[in-house]
Amino acid sequence: MSSHKAKWLFKEEPSHYSFDRLQEDGRTVWGGIRNNLALKHLRGVKKGDLALFYHTGEEKRIVGVMRTASDAYPDPDEDDDRLVVVDVEPVQKLRRPVTLAEMKADPRLKGFDLLRISRLSVMPVSEGYWDEIMRLAT
Repeated sequence: MSSHKAKWLFKEEPSHYSFDRLQEDGRTVWGGIRNNLALKHLRGVKKGDLALFYHTGEEKRIVGVMRTASDAYPDPDEDDDRLVVVDVEPVQKLRRPVTLAEMKADPRLKGFDLLRISRLSVMPVSEGYWDEIMRLAT
């Protein structure tokens, strides 16, 4: 029996850092989170977890899957112990991006934090929501 890994959704403005750039870089430090709830979620990230990469701004769509390459750790660029970062690496670009509009129209995603708390930049994704998003991406 395999151990269950948590699943997440991380949001970023593609003009700031895109999934394509992550694929080019091979790995990056995910930080800059200031929202208390997003920080709480980020502190729960463990090495090997999977995360959806959501492009905010004009795009508003999930474009890829990442794997966390570290547990959360204190942001080395900040003096505030509350601020944490994680290392991430690309797993795959989605064959077909899943738009926010599609997710809002899907009754199986009702209650998903992305649709309820639109400003939140890091959030957990249940197995059921993850599976539905992967289905929409095919």
